[in-house]
Amino acid sequence: MSAETVEIDDGELIRRSAHDPEHFAALFDRYAQQIHLYAARRLGTQAADDIVAETFLAAFRRRGTYDTSFALARPWLYGIATTLIARHRRQEERLLRALSRTGVDPLPEALDDTVARRLAAQGRERELAGALASLPRGHRDVLLLVAWEDMSYEEVARALDISVGTVRSPLHRARKKARNVLGDEEL
Repeated sequence: MSAETVEIDDGELIRRSAHDPEHFAALFDRYAQQIHLYAARRLGTQAADDIVAETFLAAFRRRGTYDTSFALARPWLYGIATTLIARHRRQEERLLRALSRTGVDPLPEALDDTVARRLAAQGRERELAGALASLPRGHRDVLLLVAWEDMSYEEVARALDISVGTVRSPLHRARKKARNVLGDEEL
């Protein structure tokens, strides 16, 4: 990514890509790794490669419809990825059920704070995976975008093309189910 491209917001990159498609590559550089990690946690590493490729291909094809007044394209890209993940929903549910049975996460992670948190929760990971697998897809999408991707309610609403109120309701239900499964009052 060039120094000039680093300073340009996503909306402007998309606008410029209409005349010079090379500008769109900067979006890939900014978000591909995040989208890949999100997809890999939901579907496994192999499927994540396809999801990333399909997400950016779809975004490139649809870039003419993007509202460039939004400086961040992250919610838009996550929305596309989440739609593509929905097509692989059965595989995600199988991964969660396998994690629930075995306690073995199919995605290895780097040693950092995430691993420390996971080690602290390892004894409950199976139960949580089972709870996630039993959630309706829309509830699971909302919960994972908030919990894993640290998206605001507004970003989740944009990503999933729903109202902010519609984000709050499934998030509340998903947290309640997790509390019931884990017996934790602080989720």
